[in-house]
Amino acid sequence: MSKKIFVTDTILRDAHQSLIATRMRTEDMLPICPKLDRVGYWSLEVWGGATFDACVRFLKEDPWERLRQLKAALPNTRLQMLLRGQNLLGYRHYSDDVVRAFVAKAAVNGIDVFRIFDAMNDVRNLRVAIEAVKAAGKHAQGTIAYTTSPVHTVAAFVEQAKQMEAMGCDSVAIKDMAGLLTPYATGELVKALKAEQSLPVFIHCHDTAGQASMCQMKAIENGASHIDTAISSFAWGTSHAGTESMVAALRGSEYDTGLDLELLQEIGLYFYAVRKKYHQFESEFTTVDTRVQVNQVPGGMMSNLANQLKEQGALQRIDEVFAEIPRVRADLGFPPLVTPTSQIVGTQAVFNVLAGERYKTITNEVKLYLQGRYGKAPGKIDEQLRKQAIGSEEVIEGRPADLLKPEMAKLREEISLLAKSEEDVLTYAMFPDIGRKFLEERAAGTLKPEVLLPIPEAGAVASAGGEGVPTEFIIDVHGESYRVDITGVGVKTDGKRHFYLSLDGMPEEVVFEPLNQFVAAGGNKRKQASAAGDVSTSMPGNIVEVLVQEGDVVKTGQAVLITEAMKMETEVQAPIAGTVKVVHVAKGDRVNPGEVLIEIEA
Repeated sequence: MSKKIFVTDTILRDAHQSLIATRMRTEDMLPICPKLDRVGYWSLEVWGGATFDACVRFLKEDPWERLRQLKAALPNTRLQMLLRGQNLLGYRHYSDDVVRAFVAKAAVNGIDVFRIFDAMNDVRNLRVAIEAVKAAGKHAQGTIAYTTSPVHTVAAFVEQAKQMEAMGCDSVAIKDMAGLLTPYATGELVKALKAEQSLPVFIHCHDTAGQASMCQMKAIENGASHIDTAISSFAWGTSHAGTESMVAALRGSEYDTGLDLELLQEIGLYFYAVRKKYHQFESEFTTVDTRVQVNQVPGGMMSNLANQLKEQGALQRIDEVFAEIPRVRADLGFPPLVTPTSQIVGTQAVFNVLAGERYKTITNEVKLYLQGRYGKAPGKIDEQLRKQAIGSEEVIEGRPADLLKPEMAKLREEISLLAKSEEDVLTYAMFPDIGRKFLEERAAGTLKPEVLLPIPEAGAVASAGGEGVPTEFIIDVHGESYRVDITGVGVKTDGKRHFYLSLDGMPEEVVFEPLNQFVAAGGNKRKQASAAGDVSTSMPGNIVEVLVQEGDVVKTGQAVLITEAMKMETEVQAPIAGTVKVVHVAKGDRVNPGEVLIEIEA
């Protein structure tokens, strides 16, 4: 009897999210769609995860329009998305009416298969999304976020799968986002799932530890019928096993996929050329690294942490952060490291290492986590940490979204002047700040994607800035790359020097001053903190909210600012009791460690 294996290719979503920071543009997807549509995949993963965020934040593309275009270009292939349960595509829980509205619109615009997971593996956070998918007549795939810890056992994962089956799921997926599965652990888990529940089993594993193809073979031998792969030019390392390799490995066996290897090779050559176009987003942290089996850090999280530490001038401390991550995870009850818990744990670990003291600063998201607002922790939480973070505040025992009031009416009202459709309202719902900015720029006709740098020629040497030739720099700032050409330098006067440069091709003039000078009239150079009442932050980030104004009386430890770094928010507290003398920042300002943001007079 044939045991044909079905293939989901991740090339249009997770493959480029894992290797080039989710930067592939729709214009590079559409030309190859006719060939992708001929392959005969069970599905193509094209949406969800970080693609929505990247479209709006960096590419200045409407993610809903991308989905519609892909649906039109791939009429014979199921389109699949990754949905974070009650978190949808954002980093918080949304009300049930937002979840239902989002799923309904995603289905109408082209999604056929919804892979639904919860970062805590709390099935209560999956229920409404599953109901919405079934109401839309689409395929609901319940997902196990695979991880290892003293509390994550085969029996626990099987029980989760049985609960998802009871909720109405059509299939179950093992999502190994970090590359933690080993071949024999995979075989044991798949065998148990096949024995105790009736849904088809899908296997999704990243190759971070170099074991993805072996894990897939063991999964297949033990009854899995579906595998996730990536076209070879975007495969391996922190991505997935190569599609062509797995098709070739299974060809002629009872597990033959039936896919056309030569057609897949043509597609691979296309994407080989496309990948070069995005060379500026390649990371050194996307190759095979077996340390993931210890620190459990997914590839995307690795590159994010590296960028954050680089900004601090502390990249050399990344191994300390990797060592701290398992300790923070244990303190929080062993959550799987997948969005958003990977950011929650990773950012807190960075704070702990750079502050030189564990939990000297605790992010708002860690506080919400400890309050139970993301769901039930898999294991036991450190109660001393919980008390330090939230004091005597009540811990939520029920489903967190039960506490949320309906949001859609309010969201429609807030964005009514910019939204042309319900999809626009949902874009704003996912990411209020960048969503509003995107819609404003669209209305003004000023949408401008980040610049893609020219593909370096083989053997090319960067300009040395000789006579009449600009000196070229590539500057990375929070995941965005800018090309800077210095075209002239003025004479230094009064401690200042004028530089003439072009930024992404646009002429600019900048003035460099000593770092500790503060320019009062709208300048962006702030003096360094030195007085007892100087409020500063230990991480570079953005001001989310200013909680005080000049003349306010504050207590020691009172929150005076909220900053955002690595997509996590943190309260910045008053170092002393006194009166707010000067506020140097406003919402949206960029800030750096050690700068005086607020001055408090004792």
